[in-house]
Amino acid sequence: MKILTIIGARPQFIKAAVLSRYIRNNPSCGITETLLHTGQHYDQNMSDIFFTEMEIPQPDINLCVGSGSHGKTTGLMLEKIEEVIIDRKPDTILVYGDTNSTLSGTLAASKLHVPVAHVEAGLRSFMMAMPEEQNRRLTDHLSTWLFCPTQTAVDNLTREGILNQDNNTLPSPDNKCVIMTGDIMYDASIYYRNKSNIQIKEKDFILLTIHRAENTDDPVRLTSIVNAVNSLSDYKFIFPVHPRTRKVLEQQKLIFNSHVKMIEPVGYLEMIAYESACTAILTDSGGVQKEAYFFNKPCITMRDSTEWVELVTTGWNTLTGADTKKIITAVKNLHTPEHSPALYGDGNCAEKICDILKQQEL
Repeated sequence: MKILTIIGARPQFIKAAVLSRYIRNNPSCGITETLLHTGQHYDQNMSDIFFTEMEIPQPDINLCVGSGSHGKTTGLMLEKIEEVIIDRKPDTILVYGDTNSTLSGTLAASKLHVPVAHVEAGLRSFMMAMPEEQNRRLTDHLSTWLFCPTQTAVDNLTREGILNQDNNTLPSPDNKCVIMTGDIMYDASIYYRNKSNIQIKEKDFILLTIHRAENTDDPVRLTSIVNAVNSLSDYKFIFPVHPRTRKVLEQQKLIFNSHVKMIEPVGYLEMIAYESACTAILTDSGGVQKEAYFFNKPCITMRDSTEWVELVTTGWNTLTGADTKKIITAVKNLHTPEHSPALYGDGNCAEKICDILKQQEL
């Protein structure tokens, strides 16, 4: 089976590192992979460093699309990915998550009748205004294989009429294969925490990340977040600043007080070192919410909803939106729950995905 894997953003590099390494280390699985990087994240600290430190082979193809509006970048990626599919003739397109790269790869493949495998299928925020929600829903409905990280994700698909179909018939977009495999980022956290020897000297700090468009593109929401963090002067924060977030902060003349240490973006190994060393995490990221749980750190999420609802129900995650008072209250009431159930599988997601793809090869 020839797979064309499409990636373009930091979370996808992390996920692809696990699956791509498994494919390359297990030639007997019968899968060969071509790695395509759309160039959606092109900053050295947001892209190149991940391939280096995570032992991912350099992409076979880099489209170098860069930044731009949703329509512009999605359209460019769609056109260029289509050309690659026609040229390379893969058996399957594999996509991760919910970015514009994910949607572009899915659309290009489905129009050319190439089946799509979606890793991290079934997630829902139930907020269609979010570009990520639009991308993941469309991708799920067009995909043939839907690899779900949790039972919640499987249940979400069931409610939309996306079911695991007749096992005696070859899978297709109309005869889907829906499987709960566990979370591939859990695989990554297990592997890379043992590879990292980065020592964080800072102590007793809250790790802060802000990058979600719903916050950075809304001056009122971003101002509320900054005001909340500035009011929490009894706490120390470390804030790796996404390049886009830094630009917006400067444009809006928003300044964090001195108890917030702003640093440059960090690679994955350094990020998990910070996650391991911190006391708690304040974020609007999807992936960081889970990573907090992997490292047994309580998390506060500055969004109105989350795809990872099981973290909220178990008490490990608190949703505050961008409400200043709610953020302040949540930080002051931080606590670590006593129990951490196995929510995200057994750490063998990559192996399960490859086994399923090979067994059900078209």
